[in-house]
Amino acid sequence: MPPPDAVDWRQCSEIARAHGRTFFLASRFLPPDRRRAIHATYAFCRIADDIADRSTDRVVATHALDGWERQLDAPTDPIAVAFATARARHDVPVEAVREMLAGVRMDLEPSRFATWEDLRLYCYRVAGTVGLMVAPILGCQDEDALPRAADLGIAMQLTNILRDTGEDARRGRLYLPLEDLAAFDCNPEAILRGKPSGRFADLLAFEIVRARALYADARRGLPALSPSGRLTALAGSELYATILTRIEEMDYNVLNTRAHVCTHRKLRVLPGVATTFARLSWSIPAPGGGR
Repeated sequence: MPPPDAVDWRQCSEIARAHGRTFFLASRFLPPDRRRAIHATYAFCRIADDIADRSTDRVVATHALDGWERQLDAPTDPIAVAFATARARHDVPVEAVREMLAGVRMDLEPSRFATWEDLRLYCYRVAGTVGLMVAPILGCQDEDALPRAADLGIAMQLTNILRDTGEDARRGRLYLPLEDLAAFDCNPEAILRGKPSGRFADLLAFEIVRARALYADARRGLPALSPSGRLTALAGSELYATILTRIEEMDYNVLNTRAHVCTHRKLRVLPGVATTFARLSWSIPAPGGGR
């Protein structure tokens, strides 16, 4: 592997800036080394996700994902080299990366999720694991807080699913649990046709409550992070949760319109994030019992 100063971090940053705007904005609160590590983590995971999403041939995609996983052991791609450097510097668990790749492979053969627990497992594999990768970069040294890091990833993935319901339906995919659809008299095939039946808005409202509960659970892990990591995680979660509010403002019309939160609105969230951060930091005892 090349020495750290030979790693080209720019490609990772460009991918994060282009495809993960909220993620990129929140990362601005980190010092440069940890910010680069976050961008490298995002870029590595994004490439894996793109392989699954963009391929029309399952065999080809499987082969490509296998090749991308081999980059964990013998990195040659610039993104993989940067990610390997970040993992070494910050003790990022490679097991979480492999489980993320296993989750991405689930999308090569899309299937319906019968229950929330089934969907939660999928969300954990593709996004909760990212929380586990990011936790040490954000300064987490308390293993008891790791489930909360996974909760944040799951919350964000559920938010993605709700936002992208229409886009996924046009691709023949439906992620919402079948037991929830049945509870609200929603026919899965009608959703795929873009003509939802039953109490579709109530279904989405129910899932939004679930997502917000996950964000609240994730917040319990913030004290375990470094101050900059705490601010980054808090900003990321608060910014991403505005997508849920936007869905509500759209009267849950996710099948025809993608819930988009403009940069100006995101920036308006940040003063509240700063206030919450200050209140949270004041409540965390410093080493030795002080503040």
